[in-house]
Amino acid sequence: MDWYPEADEDLLIRTAAKFATGISPAVAGSRWFRDLDRNDIQQELQDWPVGPSYALRTTGDRVARRTGRAFAVGIPLIANIIANIGGAAGSPFGDVPVRGRPEEPENEVEDFPVMWAAPDTLARTVPWQLDPARRPKGYATDLALTSRRLLFLGTKTGTLDKADVLAEFPRDSLAGARRMTYSDAEADVRLSFADQSWIRLFTGNPDSAERLCQLLSGTVHTVSESELSPGQSARLTRFLTELPDRSQPPVITRLRSGIVMVEVSVPSKAARDVHETHSILMGPSGEAAAPKPGDL
Repeated sequence: MDWYPEADEDLLIRTAAKFATGISPAVAGSRWFRDLDRNDIQQELQDWPVGPSYALRTTGDRVARRTGRAFAVGIPLIANIIANIGGAAGSPFGDVPVRGRPEEPENEVEDFPVMWAAPDTLARTVPWQLDPARRPKGYATDLALTSRRLLFLGTKTGTLDKADVLAEFPRDSLAGARRMTYSDAEADVRLSFADQSWIRLFTGNPDSAERLCQLLSGTVHTVSESELSPGQSARLTRFLTELPDRSQPPVITRLRSGIVMVEVSVPSKAARDVHETHSILMGPSGEAAAPKPGDL
């Protein structure tokens, strides 16, 4: 692994993270950095390199984008329908992106801030490398949540270099996280700070987005590998050896019934910047287990 937590903390989750991107027609492909009066604050962000400027899309732009998207989505959709006739259900030609409904039109349809921050607030101190339009080519960013802090890590893809620690925040500086389902793969998260500033991130995986929110709210509790039984540890080892090298560290949680769930985020082969979740459920001795009512 390219980064390890300190001896006095446990890693709870590590997931891909970058500033989100608008999907509604007027804001598609755009992102803005706003103060509380919706002014653009890009020039006020200390030590940030110059980035692109965005404008709301015109009706003509929206029609062209919708037409292009109809081809992009329609072709795999039709191909999948044909492929599934008379056979097992599946998506051999790639999944159609899943998106929810707008929850905040002012922040998702009419505008798309990925930073909402008054002067001198914590959101303004997150690393500029979270912006895909600013960071170097071949550079990726992750979010790591531990038992005492949240970190943003940077890595050069295709290398074995140690991850760069771009920024870190103590847990008590965080107010929580909310999953924003009107997004590609329903994988956006709004991360809020105690000073009421916030950022909106794309995690690449709806399961990672949901788990991050649950961990910050305290509704889900993780289990360290040292707490597993010998049988569970052996099953975990076998499970991890079956996964690709670029998989994220496992997230281990104990469900209400006592069953242990292991989830691992793996880069998808079907789409760029999207991750898939591989998971297992284990009983006390590491045997396969089925969830009980109320577990999931």
